[in-house]
This record gives sequence, C-alpha cells and structure tokens, in this order.
Amino acid sequence: MEIKIAVKSVHHELIVETDMTMEQVEDALRNALAVERGVFAITDTGGRRIVVPVASLGYIEMGKEEPRMAGFAGML
Repeated sequence: MEIKIAVKSVHHELIVETDMTMEQVEDALRNALAVERGVFAITDTGGRRIVVPVASLGYIEMGKEEPRMAGFAGML
C-alpha cells in the first residue's frame, strides 16, 4: 500500500510503499499521537524505517490496498 506523508515546512511529500494494512498504519498513528512528543514510525517494503515527529506531521494519505501483480501480468 502506498502512503503519502506531508511534513510541515517541507515542500515534497514522503511517499512510502509498505506491506502494512490501513488499520495497522492508523494504529501506529494513534499510538504516536497519544504520546507527548511522539513519533510516527513506519517501515517500507525495502526494510527502511521512516520516523517523523508527530508535531511535524501535516497529513497522511493512504491509498487503497491492492494485490500486486508480478511478472508480465502487471504490464497488461
């Protein structure tokens, strides 16, 4: 699933591809917002960890979950 993260005072969104479900992302965001000076952390499909202080979050946009096509089937 693709997630776009807007960070305050940054002109470009962070675009992250993750294997997490929408519910998992929402839970991670809720947990981060519940902690004073919390951070929103997510791991992308390549294993990289993205960490953003919740005070700097503008918004998070989640795309719909779609099964990925592999091989030449995705090119049709």
